Amino acid sequence: MILSDQDILKRLEEGDLKIKPLRDIDQQVQPASVDLRLGESFLEFQRTNIPCIHPNSEREVSDYVTETVVDEGDSFILHPGDFVLATTIESVSVPADLVGHVEGRSSLGRLAIVIHSTAGLADPGYEGQITLELSNLGVAPVALSPGMRVAQMTFTQTTSPAERPYGDERGSKYQGQSGPEASRIGNDPEFSS
Repeated sequence: MILSDQDILKRLEEGDLKIKPLRDIDQQVQPASVDLRLGESFLEFQRTNIPCIHPNSEREVSDYVTETVVDEGDSFILHPGDFVLATTIESVSVPADLVGHVEGRSSLGRLAIVIHSTAGLADPGYEGQITLELSNLGVAPVALSPGMRVAQMTFTQTTSPAERPYGDERGSKYQGQSGPEASRIGNDPEFSS
């Protein structure tokens, strides 16, 4: 069952679901979702000198990215075919009985901007900012401004609270993330030596 605006507001008030900072509850809380705003940091993959990214390599994926910070009032230009990692301004804390789903806003989708390629899930117990996987599938560059509402998050009630929620006890590699995070797939058990 997906939470409605009433349910979201109740859970925020009770404090077990946290989304901070919510600048404008009236604008950000939608009928069945919460709009999340674009942060100022972007991770861009280098355009040259990447022979091939091997998930089990000694070299970290973060070695292939460069961080760009966009000042308030400026824009990040996402060109056709580009892929960058970005972040939300808001940090979320998802309780053990909810799952958060990150989706794009239709207004940006109509400009051919994709908000995530596969990683649109915030497991029960997740805490931190949301890394966005931005792509421009269109034919024209699109200006993205920090602070704009860029994504929406819905919440689904689980049938029971997670027995082993996402977090430090599980060795969850993105718990508590701040800013966009490059892939840490090399930390997966199947790649550990």
